[in-house]
Amino acid sequence: MARENLGVLNALDAAKTQMYHFTAIVIAGMGFFTDAYDLFTIPNVTKLLGRIYYTVEGAPKPGTLPPNVSAAVNGVALCGTLAGQLFFGWLGDKMGRKKVYGLTLALMVVSSIASGLSFGHTPKSVISTLCFFRFWLGFGIGGDYPLSATIMSEYANKRTRGAFIASVFAMQGFGILVGAVVSIIVATAFNHAYKAPSYAVNAAASLVPQADYVWRIILMFGAVPAALTYYWRMQMPETARYTALVAKNGKQAALDMSKVLQVEIIAEQEKVDAISIRDDNNFGLFSKEFARRHGLHLLGTCACWFLLDIAYYSSNLFQKDIYSNIGWLPPAKDMNAIQEVYKVARATALIALCGTVPVFMFALALPYNHWSQKSHRIGFLVMYALTFFFANFGPNSTTFVVPAEIFPARLRSTCHGISAAAGKAGAIIGAFGFLYASQDKDRTKRDAGYPAGIGMKNTLIVLAVVNCLGIFFTLLVPESNGKSLEELSRENEDEGGDEITEQQATTSRTVPV
Repeated sequence: MARENLGVLNALDAAKTQMYHFTAIVIAGMGFFTDAYDLFTIPNVTKLLGRIYYTVEGAPKPGTLPPNVSAAVNGVALCGTLAGQLFFGWLGDKMGRKKVYGLTLALMVVSSIASGLSFGHTPKSVISTLCFFRFWLGFGIGGDYPLSATIMSEYANKRTRGAFIASVFAMQGFGILVGAVVSIIVATAFNHAYKAPSYAVNAAASLVPQADYVWRIILMFGAVPAALTYYWRMQMPETARYTALVAKNGKQAALDMSKVLQVEIIAEQEKVDAISIRDDNNFGLFSKEFARRHGLHLLGTCACWFLLDIAYYSSNLFQKDIYSNIGWLPPAKDMNAIQEVYKVARATALIALCGTVPVFMFALALPYNHWSQKSHRIGFLVMYALTFFFANFGPNSTTFVVPAEIFPARLRSTCHGISAAAGKAGAIIGAFGFLYASQDKDRTKRDAGYPAGIGMKNTLIVLAVVNCLGIFFTLLVPESNGKSLEELSRENEDEGGDEITEQQATTSRTVPV
């Protein structure tokens, strides 16, 4: 039997779209913008890192990152992100969304700057410190996932809640695009200031000493948008759903939301106390009751995000390799070091502007020999861009939105963090697996130091099959449209139908975490 919801939560659910909604989108969205910038700018500079630190004198081609180094540089931030999603997701439910929100942003600012200041001049020292700081950068980014989604869902009205959460996630695309644009601007400026021939013309002169500043500036710029929003993030009040349903402070929840909504809201501490003592609403994450109510939901959100990110991060982090395979990027020896940064970033920007569904992935994979011909590369790029458009248009957005809606308030951030961490586990598999699997069986076509893989065509087929599996797991996730968060999580439902007595309402009970 459903019970009447708290007045402060009803006011949030029924509120008209107001300026505070858009303010929350911008504040949460800029954090996610920074997340995407930091995670996806690394492919723009990895080829440059290979040239600077791993070029062998007299070699016919510029240096590239060895397999283990490339895997570490591309994957260490994802490992940090996974750990951060689990830790900060739990902490957001334990300490409150707002208290933890500023900590993640501060960690991102410091780690972005430190990544660009990676110490030393030897390959070992630079790469080691870069990986160290990118792990902690990823750790901060990981916290932003569950907290941004949870805060936006708890601030939004139920009519436009999904759109608002998706708007926060949409900033990922802008972060990727701006990362490419910043890379283009920095590379163009340095290339104009320090003219250099291609590697084929003069190998030594193709790498000017100032090129070492290029990748550092690009990585450090990620601190700028995060720093700009730190003050506003600290000014946000705690969400009413956390304050009322988790912290059990009905008066503070009403006071905070009265200021936000600019209407008078009556504190209902008696209702808050009544809700807090109900046995059917006090189950923990590892309880049988959670498994019964939300076990399949959590499996669905985790599996969908896991399978999606295998394909999505494979394609995103290794765009540069795909561009090289189809001949869209010139051979490395025909460019100087800074020109290569420019051309990789330009290609990334174009794909980001155009915006992974199985249909388009199969359409790329099955006739791959056709697409790899130079005369057909424009068609390949159109199809490749469409895979990103439909990934972001559909599953990449909904995997972020749904976990913020369907779980109880006291476990919402934790469950979103677990779901997101499952996605990053998929991203790690995709990032490391794609690096090796996509290597050609022909030794002359493989990157130096890599064993034979299954080739780019077969790798794309595998990614398409992975995407198809995700379709079935979506059936485990409930439809959230038009329902309040309490209806979705059944927090306002009394399964036994028994009335709560006045004596019970005055009794306190600890809520398990």
